[in-house]
Amino acid sequence: MASIDCEYSIEGTGPPLFLIHGIGAARNTWAKALPVLRDHFTVVTYDLRGHGTSPLPEGEFGLDELVEDLERVRERTGFDTGHFAGHSLGGMIGPAYALKYPDRILSLGLLSTAAFRTEDDSAKVWAVVRAMEEKGIPQVLETLTARWFTDAFIAANPDVVKRRLQQVVDTNPDIFLNVFRIYAGTEMAPWLHKVTAPSLVLTGENDGGCNPRLNRLIKAALPNSELVILPDYKHSLLLEAGDIVAEHIVRFVSGLVR
Repeated sequence: MASIDCEYSIEGTGPPLFLIHGIGAARNTWAKALPVLRDHFTVVTYDLRGHGTSPLPEGEFGLDELVEDLERVRERTGFDTGHFAGHSLGGMIGPAYALKYPDRILSLGLLSTAAFRTEDDSAKVWAVVRAMEEKGIPQVLETLTARWFTDAFIAANPDVVKRRLQQVVDTNPDIFLNVFRIYAGTEMAPWLHKVTAPSLVLTGENDGGCNPRLNRLIKAALPNSELVILPDYKHSLLLEAGDIVAEHIVRFVSGLVR
């Protein structure tokens, strides 16, 4: 299982914090969180394989390869251990990494992610994947806007919404659909209880696919965890409320070291 040398950035001072973005995004998704985080952590952000400025892989890949890419980033930074937090698909990569490399993990953040999906939950997410495969990503993308952002944010920040949609369109379509299939097909329920690292589970109240119902089950499965549900927000928490998310990460980690 070959890892890829993904592009990464380091900024700030303090204990290492590795941040893992989601589908069709890049490390700049953490921009609103970074001003808070870099005062408390040495923050490592990176672009997943085939995203941002990271190299394109050859052929299909799965969650295991994304875990190995993260381990490669950690090796290259020289940090033996760190705090890890991921959004959406990143919130699946982080726990999968913790399962394989438990000694590397000081804490975990599972942000806007999903587990314990019912058959209906799974059918809905796979329907989006199939629609994109059949109709094309740009044709389906506009329908996701209202799932990702609150109405107020869309009205006040049309440029941010447009840039996010363009970022998806600019992602290699094979890569985008590959990672979307990983997100749709990954079910952490069978093994999540084995992840013993202190874990912050956080999602938006109105996030359709990564909703509070599923996140309560995630919290219950993780033996050492806390649940935070941010009122009103949907899936694109980092773009709307990255500073608030960052403050919760700082608070959670600070509480561990007292």
